[in-house]
Amino acid sequence: MSRRYDCSDAGDRASGLREAASAIRRGELVVLPTDTLYGVGADAFSPEAVAALLDAKGRGRNMPSPVLVGSPTTLHGLVTDFSEQAWELVDAFWPGGLTLVAKHQPSLRWDLGETRGTVAVRMPLHPVAIELLNATGPLAVSSANKTGGPSPSTCDDAEAQLGDAIAIYLDGGQADHAMASTIVDVTGKVPVVLRAGAVSVEQLREVVPDLEAGS
Repeated sequence: MSRRYDCSDAGDRASGLREAASAIRRGELVVLPTDTLYGVGADAFSPEAVAALLDAKGRGRNMPSPVLVGSPTTLHGLVTDFSEQAWELVDAFWPGGLTLVAKHQPSLRWDLGETRGTVAVRMPLHPVAIELLNATGPLAVSSANKTGGPSPSTCDDAEAQLGDAIAIYLDGGQADHAMASTIVDVTGKVPVVLRAGAVSVEQLREVVPDLEAGS
C-alpha cells in the first residue's frame, strides 16, 4: 500500500522524507518532485531496485535510467574523463534542467540498463529532491509515468499511472516548468545536444560556443 505525504506541510514533509529515505534503503520506489517533471526514484546501486523502476514504467533495459545527485561534488565519484567544458556547463546550469551524459567510473558496481559505459546525470533545482538525495546518495530517477504515458507535472499524474508500484509519494505541488530536461552528451571532444528541453541551445552556447545541436 502506497503512502503519500504533502511536502507543503512541514511535519508531513519531514515524515515523508524520512520514510522515503527508508524505502530507498529497502530497495523500494519513491515518487519525488523535481524542477522539471515528477520522477520515480530507486537506489542507483541496487540492480534489483533499478529493475523494479524499469518494470514499473514498462521500460526496457535499452532505455537506461538517468541518475540524480544532490551536489556537483558527487560527480567526482561517478564520472571519468569529464572535460573542462562539461564542468563549465555544470557551473552554469546546475542545479537545473540540464542532464549530462558522461563516461561513468568503470569501478562502479551498478546496473542502470544498457548504458555502454555512460551515465546520464543531473542535479535538480528542487529543495525536496535535494534533501532526499542528500539523505540517500545518488538515485536512479526517471519521469514518473508509464512509458508512452503523459508527462507527470503533479503527484496526482504520477499516482494515476504508477499506483501501488510506488512505496512513497512526495507531493511537492505543481512542477515549476513541467518540461523535460535538456540532454547533452559530454563524452566526446565537443558537447552535443541529444534532446532539447528546459535549457535552450542558445543558453548552452553562451557557455560552450562550439556546442553541437545534434540531428
